Amino acid sequence: MTPKYKRIVLKISGEALKGNGEDPHSPEILKDLARQLKEIHEIGVQICLVVGGGNIFRGLKGMDKGVDRTTGDYMGMLATVINGLAIMNALEAEGVQVRVQTAIPMEKVAEPFIVRKAIRHLEKGRIVIFVAGTGNPYFSTDTTASLRASEVQADCILKATKVDGIYDKDPMKFADAVKFDSISYIDALEKRLAVMDSTAFSMCMDNKIPIVVFDMNKPGNILRAVKGEKIGTTVS
Repeated sequence: MTPKYKRIVLKISGEALKGNGEDPHSPEILKDLARQLKEIHEIGVQICLVVGGGNIFRGLKGMDKGVDRTTGDYMGMLATVINGLAIMNALEAEGVQVRVQTAIPMEKVAEPFIVRKAIRHLEKGRIVIFVAGTGNPYFSTDTTASLRASEVQADCILKATKVDGIYDKDPMKFADAVKFDSISYIDALEKRLAVMDSTAFSMCMDNKIPIVVFDMNKPGNILRAVKGEKIGTTVS
């Protein structure tokens, strides 16, 4: 089996790890994610992960509770570190070698982000998890995914969501929402489609990195995405 994409950045929201319970991490979801990643790792795909922190803390929402935006964003970055370690633990339980790289130095917990070291890990067959965002406030983890994909020269970004692609409006609220099978970066920006922020879209457009938006909850979808099967929506 030859994958279409040899080196990927998988972007996962923090909420995707939560499931339906109150606990920020669902053991079942973590185990299922690890098994899906192991499956594509075994066919030779080099995998980077960028994970959000919204299941624990989201900087923008913190402002509603009186938390300063900059402080809130740093709290959100630390939340992504917790999530990255949880995914690392799940992957190691499946026998997969993992390295966590952080944009905010914390040498007792994770390696500092160094692009050449990250690429070397990938070449040696390790999965690399990027945490702590870009290390700067005011940048989303979608922008982090776009930045890291550009730096490691990834073939594409796989954005795992709760819906099966990009729609012209929220399919959870509007029954007549229309799904796009494919869309250009410019159209996605002009239509202000709320899948990625404009900074992330623009960076992918400038560096010609396609984005595949798909439903993470359907078993086997990550494998289908790396094989290039028609699932979700492709932005290119």
